[in-house]
Amino acid sequence: MGQKPSVPRPGTKFQVIGAGLPRTGTASFSSALEILCDGPVFHCGTQATLGPTLQIKQWMEILRCWLAGSESDREIMLRVLKRQLDGYAAVTDSPGAQFVPELMELYPDAKVICTIRDPVAWEKSMEQVRNATVPWYLHLVLLPLPGLMYFIPYLHLLAAQWEKLYGEAIPTRHTYDRHIAWLKEVVPEDRLVFFEVTEGWPALCEALGREIPKDRPFPHINDADAVDEISKMHIRRGLTRWVVILAAGTATVAWVLHR
Repeated sequence: MGQKPSVPRPGTKFQVIGAGLPRTGTASFSSALEILCDGPVFHCGTQATLGPTLQIKQWMEILRCWLAGSESDREIMLRVLKRQLDGYAAVTDSPGAQFVPELMELYPDAKVICTIRDPVAWEKSMEQVRNATVPWYLHLVLLPLPGLMYFIPYLHLLAAQWEKLYGEAIPTRHTYDRHIAWLKEVVPEDRLVFFEVTEGWPALCEALGREIPKDRPFPHINDADAVDEISKMHIRRGLTRWVVILAAGTATVAWVLHR
């Protein structure tokens, strides 16, 4: 989790809907769920940036259908959402956290767990994410990378969903507060758990009715470091691919001119 995409395992029972926003410890939470649920976890941020191209394209289709809002679009959205999560034990991070009502419909037995943190610290952390994804050159750099060529349009769809759901596309602490209030409206009280990753195994195991793993420390993954490292890695990959493309183009032009 965090810097390695999960691979679906056919036959895995879906058990947990991760309702926490990005930068609330979702990478650590995902790794813990993999242990407790004994199955792969779909961490949306990781899968969108490191997973198969099909996954980010399917999220784009799901988001477009959600934004369109018609009954036929909703049917398509539910069908694609089910296909996207087939073989996973849980989903965490956004946009999964914005599809809680739909996921509860698809998985009526799944527990809804929202990772939380201090709203002020969350707002500052989200600003760091936004700064890493808004450089004007990013779309051009990512263009030659399969999958990542869709990343900026995908972010635009995410922003549109957040604006429709929370009233603002740029995350602030009010976004955080509105998300918590929204969850309390759409999730039955006996099905919703709020969890802070600093609580570790005891609180999470109690929520899921599992025993604390022996000799397995609770995973702690720094989301900020993971985002920075992944961002830098993709920029390096994109620039390297452009060097190859430009070199090949230059060689081709030189060959044509000297024929």
